[in-house]
Amino acid sequence: MRILVTGLAGFTGYYIKQVLEARADTVIGLKSDLTNISLLADEIKLVNPDAVIHLAGISFIAHNTAVDFYTVNLLGTYNLLHCLSIYAPNIKSILLASSANIYGNSTEGVLTEITPPNPANDYAISKWAMEKMALLWLNRLPLFIVRPFNYTGIRQNEQFLLPKIVAHFVRKQKTIELGNLDITREFNDVRTIAEIYADLLNRAPIGETINICTGEGHSIREIISLCEEIVGYSIQVKTSQNLIRSSEIQSLIGDPTKLKSFIGNISPKTITDTLQWMLNHPQT
Repeated sequence: MRILVTGLAGFTGYYIKQVLEARADTVIGLKSDLTNISLLADEIKLVNPDAVIHLAGISFIAHNTAVDFYTVNLLGTYNLLHCLSIYAPNIKSILLASSANIYGNSTEGVLTEITPPNPANDYAISKWAMEKMALLWLNRLPLFIVRPFNYTGIRQNEQFLLPKIVAHFVRKQKTIELGNLDITREFNDVRTIAEIYADLLNRAPIGETINICTGEGHSIREIISLCEEIVGYSIQVKTSQNLIRSSEIQSLIGDPTKLKSFIGNISPKTITDTLQWMLNHPQT
């Protein structure tokens, strides 16, 4: 298949490209700015993709300019779908990446696709709005939505939590400033996520919304302890109030039942596997 990937140069895109090319697909990275609908239309006409993986967007929750979330994540996606509906007659499958952050500060232990959304920040609201907008295109486009829970790996920017922690251990720093150590998250491996995305794109579950998760959660305290065990030394953790968000989501763990119904059982890498990979292959 000729697969157009938005955000191919980003963290997830790097691994998506490896997986798709290993499956003999042709991978083409979108070059146009999603906010420039004229250039976007011209490029989609030229590429004429069979499938699309839409990863591009503002994903760092603490991004300084809130309006960017809506300009890129919502309006940029609208522009993409508009152009695909007109200029991509061979399109068979479109994966739109939303986020598990749309669930917000849920009181449920494990979140399913029917858990009521309760977005707690601009990033999450922009993704929730994107989902609702995208559903308006279902009669014209073969799209489906994925809600990935947290994932990490080599090449992820240090502004994100796990790469920051790993970098401190790699540099053998004595102290690290962190926020709430008791929040619980899934920290899945980006290599697993890339395989799942490729499987779903091929399956094309049109009209569905699917949690991308394993159901395994870990606290930040646990992550620190595992890193200390792997590298063989301890680090002093200083709690910074500046790093504790007022809208902090305490627990974000997903139910993978629906995901497995489409692609079968998954064999995720353990958090220890992922941390060893990151700690033993420091990024430059």
